[in-house]
Amino acid sequence: MRIIGGTSAGATIKVPKGLGVRPTPDKVRLAIFNSLAGFAEGARVLELFAGTGALGLECLSRGATSATFVELSAKHARIMQANARAINSQLAQAHFKTMDTFVALSQLRGRGLRFKLILADPPYGDKNINKRSESFAQQMLDDENLPSLLEQGGLLVLGHTKRDTLEFASPWEQKKTLKHGDTHIEILRLAKG
Repeated sequence: MRIIGGTSAGATIKVPKGLGVRPTPDKVRLAIFNSLAGFAEGARVLELFAGTGALGLECLSRGATSATFVELSAKHARIMQANARAINSQLAQAHFKTMDTFVALSQLRGRGLRFKLILADPPYGDKNINKRSESFAQQMLDDENLPSLLEQGGLLVLGHTKRDTLEFASPWEQKKTLKHGDTHIEILRLAKG
């Protein structure tokens, strides 16, 4: 895997061995950042279920002022930190939290932090025909802390599998859906009240 754009384009990103992480493929990241069209520049970014950190590192390469990475696995977090060093990211711009995403959402809200761009490509959920999704993606949409972390005019980029049908209840509003094989990327914003 490589950084695909910005000042660190071409830099290699290491991926942990095994099935514990499913990095967002280069083609999907390219589609995301083409759709965002410079939105990451000057942004404070939060990447949840960060894995390799590819999405947040891509944002730093493209001019984000800071990126906070949340990843439960200490092993993956170490690889992510090595990836940040390898792309010559200013480490003062990168903040790493090795913890459960939902605990982190509550803590970040408690600290009054807000982000222009929140990215998450969590582990995929099961097929959910005729029942409400129980996936991490749906849990994120249902989490009461997440909307408070998004700046006015900010975006949430959320990955899920097409077999996992999500419900987009208030306050979320779909702006765009990107489809790449089994992967769906939802670009969401807060509905104007």
